Amino acid sequence: MGAGVEPEWVALNRAHWDEKVPVHLASEFYDLAPLRRGEGRLYPIEEAELPRIAPHGWEGLRVLHLQCHFGADSLVLAQRGAEVVGLDFSMPAIRAARELADELGLADRTRFVCADLYDARHRLPDPEGFDVVFTTWGTIGWLPDTAEWARIIAWFLKPGGRLYFADGHPTAFVFDESDGTVPVRGVPYPVPTYGYFRAEGLSLDDDADYADPEATLANSRTVEWMHPLGRTITDLIDAGLSIDFVHEHDAVPWQIFSAAERGDDGLWRMPGEPLLPLGMSLGATRRLD
Repeated sequence: MGAGVEPEWVALNRAHWDEKVPVHLASEFYDLAPLRRGEGRLYPIEEAELPRIAPHGWEGLRVLHLQCHFGADSLVLAQRGAEVVGLDFSMPAIRAARELADELGLADRTRFVCADLYDARHRLPDPEGFDVVFTTWGTIGWLPDTAEWARIIAWFLKPGGRLYFADGHPTAFVFDESDGTVPVRGVPYPVPTYGYFRAEGLSLDDDADYADPEATLANSRTVEWMHPLGRTITDLIDAGLSIDFVHEHDAVPWQIFSAAERGDDGLWRMPGEPLLPLGMSLGATRRLD
């Protein structure tokens, strides 16, 4: 983002995420017990797909984890032998990640950097490149420009390096329960509220937190963006990546709508036959040319 006055949306979103850090560290949603036992796991969607990203395992791979929050997933990959750099714009999150790395004896395999994603090339110059860029769940909706996001990913990947990206499906983000629900085959679905192709940021005010239903956030104002799936994929292609797979999922790791139910695998789905995708994931490779 460079020098100059920080945009209001950055300040609002950072304050929001700074406040979330202690809430999330104390929540059952982020269960750190397996990680502390040396048995850290990612969500089933990632676990099923990551062997395509690292077919020979993670030992010795250099991984850049963008928008890493307090580093739980970064440390899972470090436990598997990767050398991980985690980047996030929240200093409380980065401090928590460093403390957790020290606690787990993984400080020698991890480095956590506090920086806005758009400043990453200035704050983390790395001409040698990374084997993998990893970014998942609740990331690009906080960014206004996916074309620049894709260029940053390509810049950090060495030729032949791989991207793994998973997030909520943009189709699901069209719906919002604040305007009520409608019964569809007996299931209360939220109504369409936001334009799928909307380019302007959405100014929102929501004091709830997905990880702790009892929490009330003081920094409730945020600015978020819609990113159509086709545009995101095209941005990655234009930045120099080849798409290896795109998957759509009927589940996400959080209760995306009030009617969603948590399955035995820890993922949340709408009851009955899936009517729309809730999540998406993709793998891509930086082209050699």
